[in-house]
Amino acid sequence: MFIEKDIIQIQERGSDIATVEEQVNYFVNGFPFLQLSKAATVGDGIIRLTDEQIATVISEFDKSASEGEIALLKFVPASGAATRMFKSLFGFLQDNKKDKSVEEFFAKLKDFAFYEDLKTSLAADGNNIETADEKTIASYFLTNKGLGYGELPKGLLKFHNYADRSRTPLEEHLVEGAKYANAGSNVQIHFTVSPEHRDKFEKLVVEVLPSYQTEFGVRYIVSFSEQKSATDTIAVNLDNTPFREKDDSILFRPAGHGALLDNLGQLDADIIFIKNIDNVVPDRIKQDTITYKKALAGIVLSYQKRIFAYLENLKNQANASLLSELDTFFRTELCVVPPADFDSWSDDQKAIYFQKKLDRPLRACGMVKNQGEPGGGPFWAENADGSSSLQIVESAQVDVDDEGQNSIFKNSTHFNPVDLVCAVKNSKGELYDLKKFRDPLTGFITGKSKDGKELKAQELPGLWNGAMADWNTLFVEVPLITFNPVKTVNDLLREQHQ
Repeated sequence: MFIEKDIIQIQERGSDIATVEEQVNYFVNGFPFLQLSKAATVGDGIIRLTDEQIATVISEFDKSASEGEIALLKFVPASGAATRMFKSLFGFLQDNKKDKSVEEFFAKLKDFAFYEDLKTSLAADGNNIETADEKTIASYFLTNKGLGYGELPKGLLKFHNYADRSRTPLEEHLVEGAKYANAGSNVQIHFTVSPEHRDKFEKLVVEVLPSYQTEFGVRYIVSFSEQKSATDTIAVNLDNTPFREKDDSILFRPAGHGALLDNLGQLDADIIFIKNIDNVVPDRIKQDTITYKKALAGIVLSYQKRIFAYLENLKNQANASLLSELDTFFRTELCVVPPADFDSWSDDQKAIYFQKKLDRPLRACGMVKNQGEPGGGPFWAENADGSSSLQIVESAQVDVDDEGQNSIFKNSTHFNPVDLVCAVKNSKGELYDLKKFRDPLTGFITGKSKDGKELKAQELPGLWNGAMADWNTLFVEVPLITFNPVKTVNDLLREQHQ
């Protein structure tokens, strides 16, 4: 299947032939479906915090952060292009297709944060935004003739208006970082970006950082990384043979957000906040986001402290009483049910099992009530070792043709809006090797096309589902106001973004 020049190409990408052959095998045989036990609900897998609990965990978190006891970092996947935000506008510009969303865009043009920039761009070429035809305005908005928004990533677009300035999502994340990822006045933020846009991100940071540092009295430590080409996956034809470019080289494609596990695993912090680039709101409604981000972090620190204590106790005295206490802790709080024959195991076997299950990365995942938005849902699911635990599950991982599995999937009451707080160090303060805790059997296969030819593409296990499948996991209910993504440009007209 692979010739000598293919092997050279694969090695130059930083991968190896065995990995690529494994990817081809997944195309041939598919990925197994996840077996759902039941939907996680409030009181049965999802924690609903009381006001008193929120105040307590936030107080503990604030104390640790302000005294510099923990290193905090905010991780923002920001490589996605904004092209899909403007699908209808591109249809209008290129094919003269005008739907209701296009009509709304032009009718409410003055309500967008980028209006003044667009007005200036048009005026530079002698065009008046008030009298210019809609095709001209769309052209100056989408293409490099003007703002070039159609070719930029979401993080660099003007989202929100303020009295003295307008802000991009990147800037909103800087503001958020100062509010909850602030450890002793140091704010670390890491953006994953695409290579072609990195210089634009870096330029914007240089321009705006001084004013935000002065405003919030903090020192920002902003870093960037790119998705590694070694994590790209091979594309195949419909008959599962390698898809080749016109020069006969093999086509490799970015393997989805699961590939960012490599980026995440190289970051040194005690607590890492993860949130998508487009899920930001203006200052006037940020407080709930700040409150619950701190609450999630406080929950993580609280559970981590208990887990480390249990690990120490296991080393010192793994008696029947401790093992019974651990069994209850896992079943009722970490929501991990052991294999069916667990009761017949010896105390030594149980101690080894608990030690392994305790010594893992830990995450708290915010869960909002399901309002019909796409996204991974919270479930109890079976694991390869016979246990079952909490998992964030995408629809592609479920056999919807199985009536029982489909029924469980449809019974989900919540979903995860990419709202996670992670602890990625062990009790000795050493970073975990995150790749050891992913489930490689939870990838995705999708249909794509290139140069008019159909192909099959493969995504690695998603960052917050399969890539974190073997983490200790807490699901915590958070209010819907903390989830305000911008999927289309007209979402910026919603009240939450004005």
